[in-house]
Amino acid sequence: MRTFTSRWLWMGLFLVAGLLHGLPGAAFADETANEDAAIELVHPGTLTVCTHMPYKPFEFVGDDRELVGFDVDLARMLADRLGVDMQIIDIGWNQITSGLVFAAGKCDVAMGGATITPKRAEAVLFSDPYFSATQALLTKKGAGIHSLADLEGKQLGAETATTGLIYARKHADEYGYEVVIYADTALQTNSVSAGNVPAVIQDNTVVAAYAQTHPETVVAAELDTGERYGFMAKRDDANAARLIDLFNTALAEAQADSRYEHMLGKWFPGLGDSAK
Repeated sequence: MRTFTSRWLWMGLFLVAGLLHGLPGAAFADETANEDAAIELVHPGTLTVCTHMPYKPFEFVGDDRELVGFDVDLARMLADRLGVDMQIIDIGWNQITSGLVFAAGKCDVAMGGATITPKRAEAVLFSDPYFSATQALLTKKGAGIHSLADLEGKQLGAETATTGLIYARKHADEYGYEVVIYADTALQTNSVSAGNVPAVIQDNTVVAAYAQTHPETVVAAELDTGERYGFMAKRDDANAARLIDLFNTALAEAQADSRYEHMLGKWFPGLGDSAK
């Protein structure tokens, strides 16, 4: 009699559990719990992020020798969503935009004020856009340079593997200047202060940040290039797609509440909640 009762009792429990598991709420809970767990990281327990330093105010070494910036805050938002630590690796920009860093398994995602372009999208998977920008000219005050037309017979500095370099080369013959290529943003912008070149072309927020701390320079002109930034991951890879989807979700949620506006105001005075 005990055996018979026990058998039906256990069968009843299994039936109830099965019914509960089949309810929409239970299924959603399981799906949510497994969403992040399904993502594999290059180094388990750590979100590894590639970038090319410095690119102030997106990623740079702060006063306390810690890596800080707008992109860094966004990447940390993703790491927190995953419940893992974060490591940032400084690596060549061309290796990032070409997708080589992902093919080599060096990082999970990459950042760096990366403009979303069709050419780059052939090599990497982009997130949803998270920032809008345009190209700008940085010169010394009093240089008499207000546009590309004022650079005829002169030199224009651009950073390798950037949309600024693409733009500079595209219009070089039209305006009669020579393009000088720099390996990173710091070398490029410092060349203006040192008088090595009369002007450089770079993203507007980056040269604006430089001019704020180097009063001998000025943003002479902004060029309407209509660029949008995205985070990057490995192309044609299901795991990377899940990771980017999670970033897109976290970004959308931050934009829906006050967190994104707060980050804008923190790194770009005049934007976000600091301007209200």
